[in-house]
Amino acid sequence: MTADTETAAAPTAEFGRARLRKEDERLITGQTNWTDNIRLPGMLHVAFLRSPYAHARITSVNVSAARTEPGVIAAYSGADFAAEQGSLPCAWPVTPDIVIPAHPPMAVDEVRYVGEAVACVVARDRYAAADALAAIEIDYEPLPPVLDIRTALEEDSPRVHEAGNKSFVWPFAQGDMDAAFRDAPVVLERYYRQQRLIPAAMEPRSVVCSCVGGEFTLWSATQIPHVLRVMLALVTGIPEQNLRVIAPDVGGGFGSKLQVTAEEVLAVLIARKLGRPVKWTESRSEGNMTVHHGRDQWQRIRIAADADGRIRGLDVDLLADMGAYLMLVTPGIPLLGAFMYPAIYKMDAYSFKCTGVFTTKMPTDAYRGAGRPEATFAIERIMDDLAAELDLDPLELRERNWIKHEEFPYTTIAGLTYDSGNYEAATAKAKELFDYDGLRLEQERRRTNNDPVQLGIGVSTFTEMCGLAPSRVLGSLAYGAGGWEQASIRMLPTGKVEVVTGSSAHGQGHETAWSQIVADQLGVRFEDIRVLHGDTQVSPKGMDTYGSRSLAVGGMALVSACDKVVEKARVIAAATLEASADDLEWVPGRFEVRGDPDKRVTIGEIALAAFAAHNLPDGVEPTIDADATYDPDNFSFPHGTHLCATEIDTETGFVKIRSYVCVDDIGTVVNPLIVEGQVHGGLAQGIAQALYEEAVYDDEGNLVTSTLADYLVPSASDLPSYVTGRTESRAANRLGVKGVGEAGTIASTPAVVNAIIDALRPYGVTDVTMPCTPERVWRAIQTAQGKQTGSAAEQHAARQSDQTQGNSPQGMDGGEA
Repeated sequence: MTADTETAAAPTAEFGRARLRKEDERLITGQTNWTDNIRLPGMLHVAFLRSPYAHARITSVNVSAARTEPGVIAAYSGADFAAEQGSLPCAWPVTPDIVIPAHPPMAVDEVRYVGEAVACVVARDRYAAADALAAIEIDYEPLPPVLDIRTALEEDSPRVHEAGNKSFVWPFAQGDMDAAFRDAPVVLERYYRQQRLIPAAMEPRSVVCSCVGGEFTLWSATQIPHVLRVMLALVTGIPEQNLRVIAPDVGGGFGSKLQVTAEEVLAVLIARKLGRPVKWTESRSEGNMTVHHGRDQWQRIRIAADADGRIRGLDVDLLADMGAYLMLVTPGIPLLGAFMYPAIYKMDAYSFKCTGVFTTKMPTDAYRGAGRPEATFAIERIMDDLAAELDLDPLELRERNWIKHEEFPYTTIAGLTYDSGNYEAATAKAKELFDYDGLRLEQERRRTNNDPVQLGIGVSTFTEMCGLAPSRVLGSLAYGAGGWEQASIRMLPTGKVEVVTGSSAHGQGHETAWSQIVADQLGVRFEDIRVLHGDTQVSPKGMDTYGSRSLAVGGMALVSACDKVVEKARVIAAATLEASADDLEWVPGRFEVRGDPDKRVTIGEIALAAFAAHNLPDGVEPTIDADATYDPDNFSFPHGTHLCATEIDTETGFVKIRSYVCVDDIGTVVNPLIVEGQVHGGLAQGIAQALYEEAVYDDEGNLVTSTLADYLVPSASDLPSYVTGRTESRAANRLGVKGVGEAGTIASTPAVVNAIIDALRPYGVTDVTMPCTPERVWRAIQTAQGKQTGSAAEQHAARQSDQTQGNSPQGMDGGEA
């Protein structure tokens, strides 16, 4: 079928049903097992002393006094672990010549960011451990910090590492760029800033480790128990079969728990040293400093177009802040966006270059959307600027360039093959829900009347690449793992079902959605299914949860496992019904003899017969359980249209989101309630980047936003009510599913900023650096109007922190490249 005729199959008993989540009863009542709830006999508590310097040599460490403090069992410096702690892993060496510095879990000779662990205390309770840190004596020799990626590659810049401040340069090009830009009637160049963000999961990181007889069990608030197990074995040298990793219920991750952390490694080493279980749980301030951060890029974007707005070429040049070290997938994060800058648009040529730069700040890594929000922001911002240059409506310009629904499947200039989509349908529905034309008329009235509160309309028509896979493609990008997922179906003798999944949930509702999928595939009751996950002993194989891959990859593994159950059951059913297997017809829940539907046997009866094994055919195993591993052929490509209306008080700079409409196409929907929750959460995070959140370091490299009093995470009262809708073009997999976990975050940030700029264009404002705080918006208006905005010192500070478009950041040529 072509994309324009694709529609959803009528929902079966469970698929598409708005089921309340099974897991919520225990989660929202607190009757669950977070890592910090775990108490083991003889358990000790760990506290870490962290560097107060962004960059310094460690000249001496003395922990002896701490060992005499009340309740203290042990105290260690980095030197105590030097021979066994190894280096925290980077699993994505994106180029052959990439610089990957050694990354000790506990610093030994030098510290490279504020918050890096330099010593620890182990005590009978967490308070005694924290108090004893004050007794540790450390001398430092301060070194100059490196804080600005725009100047870090200059010859006279201080060095973060001996090898220098450049980690890699990754280029990618398709088409004839010279021809695309030569004599183009319109060429625009813009600079956009992706500020540094701090993930703020509801549950802080926490680790518990026990060691008994050389066998280790690690409980961790992690997204990746299977990956963590492998990496712990590689880092510590402990045989993998002697490691068990358990992710209990995890209170959110957003990428921040897609990591192998220093504290996890050190918990294992301390438990091994002492032969007793140990626990560490971070404080919120500790987490703000030492949870890996997100985003932090300078983007230079050039676009060439014909006079009618048709895009000819796009050129992207990024400076990406790696922080002090490369963590698990740090260098690959900006490259995930490399394939998404062309977005939904057709063009003749495209080039991309990313330079990874070291600074003396907390490393960056995956944060909800991971590279794709940055790409979507840049292309959607410059599309609005191009529309303004050509005096076109922003939606009209987009429609002139986007891939039409009849053209799917479509291979983009970046080399991705989009399997399905209908941008026209999503946009038409969004415009209707938003009252786009009516708001444009109101906007014109306010402009004509010089209303001090101006109305802005922001557009974001986006697509994303998710369902991280296939393995061969990831291998071609030097990614250190595959993109497959594993699932098992256990048919119990009583007719109940246990589902084992390698996809490890941290709030997405797997237990409910997976039950719905299996209920329909096997014809069993939703209530009769239990989903098991997050424990490498229960679920020995898996690639875990990130990149909106759980449903598109993990869900398909479930379907494959169900298929195998049915085929195994067919043989036993044939013997039970004394019929040929070829004459049996599978109706979910039972086999019927074709032409004689009264002659039937249920899947539960077959499971019991397999358990009893009294009358099985010769050579048939007494089980219909099945495992399956699914490796997809392609990524999945959700898309949508998001529209935002903002009211801006031009006298104060205050921004109010008046209305927000999003229409997403995520393929077939398993559970609309879960989808709504994912969309709402994603919108909150994307809007937060646009208006509220920013990790700020001072000139010495201290994190200024170390608490939630300083780092503004919006509450419900700070956010609008959303109007959501969906269109559906089925993905090219059996379930027709695409993914939804990151869509809201990817699409919303440019929609909000475009709305702000749209309101202020009559004032000469063409950019506001995120977050678009009232002060920044007000300053942008004053600057554009040629007015002074404070003392000379204040103006200088504003220029330093608030680069506006057209002022090229230094170093955007990536140094030598």
